[in-house]
Parts: sequence; structure tokens; C-alpha cells
Amino acid sequence: MYQNAFVRLERPETEELLNQVGPHFEGGEFNKDNAVILAQDFSFYPGYRFLDVANFENVPPQHRYVLYKSDDIIVLDWTNEPIYVLNDKLPIELNDNNIIDYARFFFAYIRGKQGRFVIVENVDDINWREEPPVAARKAIGSMLEPMHIFNKEKDGTYHLDICLIFKDSLFKSKVEIKVNGLVTLYDEELVVEDMPIADQTLAL
Repeated sequence: MYQNAFVRLERPETEELLNQVGPHFEGGEFNKDNAVILAQDFSFYPGYRFLDVANFENVPPQHRYVLYKSDDIIVLDWTNEPIYVLNDKLPIELNDNNIIDYARFFFAYIRGKQGRFVIVENVDDINWREEPPVAARKAIGSMLEPMHIFNKEKDGTYHLDICLIFKDSLFKSKVEIKVNGLVTLYDEELVVEDMPIADQTLAL
């Protein structure tokens, strides 16, 4: 996704933030000696930081995702509810420069009852279970394209073209994103099915 935008926080700041966000985590707080926090800012959520909180010493590793401001802590739970609540409260600020990042963020941290839609913009984004033959890899790569805006309505609604992996299949789809951040997929087209890819349930 956009992991390169994350900054790893130093130990004093990590411990300070854990004191604030840890009590909000279901399943117990994190061990401050082993926890790692990666942080980044989103322009569509002014005043908030996105925190990736992890403890890789545990088996399985602990992982939580948080939208944080000093007086507001929102723990993401793989549903769209906490995102939409924050969108309305701020309200969210979407524009031509950040709408793609918002779509990437939304699909990365939302999981439906049937699984996740994982954005793929080039063949290297695919989490292969086993490497396909060179010809097949090249053919699939030719079907992919970076997510892009193809229309913006007068009311600020964006329409994007997007390529997605769902379970073991590749789809092309269109995405409508309202000015309040409401996301809707439409015109889904199955491109390739039965692909040799790993479980996408928690892939980031």
C-alpha cells in the first residue's frame, strides 16, 4: 500500500502513546518493552495520526490500527463504522490530491463478511502463493493499471477505476466516493479466477 510513508516512533513516544491508546484495545494492553508503533499523517483526516501498533514477540503477533488525536482515539475494527463516524465528525477533507490515498486506506482496513478486497496496481502487488509462469505473470500484469480518477461530479463525488483481488480472483471495478467518504463499488468485472495467490484476509 503506502507503508513507506510510515515513521517508526522512538521508545519514549511509543510508551506515552501506549498509555493512552492501550486501554482502548480489546484483548488487553501491549507490553511496552516489545511494542512497536509506526505512524503517519493523512491529509484527509487533519489533526489525526494513523498508528500501526504491533508486538511481534507474541505468537500470533498482536496488531492494532488506530486513528489518534490527543482527545480522541478510534480503534479500527475491520468494519466501515469507525471510519464513517470520523468522516462525519471532522468532516473528512477529500480532494484531487488525496482521494486515491483515501481509497487505498479504506480498502486496506475494511473486511466484509466474505473477505477483503485488496487493491492491486501492478503485478508485484499480488501476494502469490506460488509464482506463476512468466507468460502468465506478464499476461496478468498487462491487465492491471494504477487506480485513477475518471470522473468528478459537481457535488464533489469521485469515480475511480480500480483493480482488486477478492479471494483468488482478479476484478476490475469502478468506485464511487461521496464527499462524506462513503465508498461504493459498482460495475465489477471478473478478469481472472482461480489464481495461485495466498490468503488475502489480513494482507496489508
